[in-house]
Amino acid sequence: MNRRKAVLAAIDDIERSLLQLGRIGWRGFDCSEGGLAIIDSWMLVPRGSINGTFETLEVIRGDLGDCRRCKLASGRKNIVFGAGSSRARLVFVGEGPGYDEDLQGQPFVGAAGQLLTKIIQAIGLSRESVYICNIIKCRPPGNRNPQPDEIDACSPFLKRQLKAIAPDFICALGSFAAQTLLQTTAPISRLRGRLYDCMGAKLLPTYHPAYLLRNPEQKRAVWEDMKLLMKAMELPLPEPQGDKS
Repeated sequence: MNRRKAVLAAIDDIERSLLQLGRIGWRGFDCSEGGLAIIDSWMLVPRGSINGTFETLEVIRGDLGDCRRCKLASGRKNIVFGAGSSRARLVFVGEGPGYDEDLQGQPFVGAAGQLLTKIIQAIGLSRESVYICNIIKCRPPGNRNPQPDEIDACSPFLKRQLKAIAPDFICALGSFAAQTLLQTTAPISRLRGRLYDCMGAKLLPTYHPAYLLRNPEQKRAVWEDMKLLMKAMELPLPEPQGDKS
């Protein structure tokens, strides 16, 4: 990485650290010799670094290239890498691209994506302020479930994306996302409703928006999950306004 990118990444890390310190109540620094020695001893590792070197989403996308690592490559129109802020505190991880996503090369742009946008707005954020990606980056035929070899081929890139962004929170949408990230076979109905540790972040599993389109009675459960997430993120809880749809 060139010097300019390294400096920008360092500034980004400082900004992120100051915001975090502000959230836990810090309002200044002891700049005495002793105080500076304590800060120096922290030996903070910048976010997104691997073995002391920075990795960006652009670098990861370049490494992915015109991926042919699994059989899904033969039927896809576009790789759906991910979209949103590289500084996001919150990352949404879905299952895989559908028809509209494959056509446009962007995650969650179909009917389920419209519902996800409403969910994001309901918790006081925007699609531009979060990051959205999937367990796999190519559409399975007929929108079938991802197969183990396909997940295995994509997982290293997802993990690198999460390390580069270094979010504080991850929201796993649906069974495959939650099970893959948490390395479990437990159903989403048992996993949802609580936070887990995952790659240095807090992970909240919840139902996939596509599932909600088929089962609208579960929207209330997802809203309860979102309120748990908002509390953990210290976001203001909105006044009750009925069903979130």
